[in-house]
Amino acid sequence: MGKRWLPLESNPEVLNDFAAKLGMAVDKFKFCDVFGLDPELLAMVPQPVLAVLLLFPVTDAAERAKDEEEAAASAAGGRPAGPKDLFFMKQTIGNACGTIGLLHAVGNVQDAVSLAEGSFLEDFYRQTAALNPTERGKFLEDPPSDGPDIDAAHEAAANEGATKPPRLDEVVQLHFVALVAAHEQLWELDGRKSGPVSHGPSSPATPPQGCV
Repeated sequence: MGKRWLPLESNPEVLNDFAAKLGMAVDKFKFCDVFGLDPELLAMVPQPVLAVLLLFPVTDAAERAKDEEEAAASAAGGRPAGPKDLFFMKQTIGNACGTIGLLHAVGNVQDAVSLAEGSFLEDFYRQTAALNPTERGKFLEDPPSDGPDIDAAHEAAANEGATKPPRLDEVVQLHFVALVAAHEQLWELDGRKSGPVSHGPSSPATPPQGCV
């Protein structure tokens, strides 16, 4: 990856402010913390849950598992693309996983959330609707002259966290993925993978419990 961004902090206030600046109304639906996986802690999450953003450490074991999963998918002829209306894009910008996760989450619940006309989100999803996942990633990295540009908004969001962001050239061993329920399946949307990953039966009524 040539282009690099500062990473986003896993912070609901940062994510909500970022989403609002990109054009999503956050008066009805917004990001919140999941404080733990115990049933009583999951019960504290406001309902309904439209999507889950998961931040996890990038360990050697996690990388081996990802590589093995991708190799198995390739040996089987490639990972299935998933439902035609499932929004998925590749990550082509370093440290962009937080923004990619947000775009995956919002992009798959557009019927439920409100996007301002002419906003970045409305424009981005409209202009990339007919593109493949790699083309969508490249569009975000290097938008056409008439396309929406997110660089300044992302940098501002990355500097809003409670902790000081790392140096631009620093290796960050954390990664965001999005989990959404669509077509009665739980989908993992990771821009580093070749396509969406189905984790079995689910519905919008089951997250976050269904993601555990």
